[in-house]
Amino acid sequence: RAVSEIERHPGVDPDEPLFLYVALSAPHTPWLPDSQFDALEAAGVYGAFVAHVDAVVGEIDDALRRTRMKSRTLLVFTSDNGAPWTRADREKYPHRANGPWRGQKADIHEGGHRVPFLMRWPGEIGQARQGQLCDALICLTDLLPTLASAAGVTLTEGMAPDGIDLLPAITRGATPTRTSIVHHSVDGMYAIRQGPWKWI
Repeated sequence: RAVSEIERHPGVDPDEPLFLYVALSAPHTPWLPDSQFDALEAAGVYGAFVAHVDAVVGEIDDALRRTRMKSRTLLVFTSDNGAPWTRADREKYPHRANGPWRGQKADIHEGGHRVPFLMRWPGEIGQARQGQLCDALICLTDLLPTLASAAGVTLTEGMAPDGIDLLPAITRGATPTRTSIVHHSVDGMYAIRQGPWKWI
């Protein structure tokens, strides 16, 4: 559906921007990767499903290229939580779904909250910033003010009370102004993250 919306857009509204929010249910349970990814089970069925997600994102990216929209598209790829990767998974597979971080999806530790956040915006993300890593503290609540700023939309007071505009950091390399963040796990635990510290 995402690909068809991208392909449809140039013929319908070529001068209007397209906002496309693709919230994949994968790799959430049930883990049902397409059979073409069976050979990629070096990290089990979950790893195959992650490969399936990557392929879907690749299809979207290819549609942006085919429609000549890629050069003027801000693409964001992220997740809302870490992977469910148990001790048994770590013992069985060499893969580390949550990197070096302790914990996994649904718990309060870094593995449950620290996720990849990738952005591409040709011509807007400065040349010196391309391919760079930023270890600044950001949150998904920052997406609303950032995307509004990128679109030139002014948010009224109270519309994004917990978010900050990351656009200066993305385009000019400014340091994001967020200094702390509150985490909450499904089992009712809370934590405050500030700098390199997390108080659970």
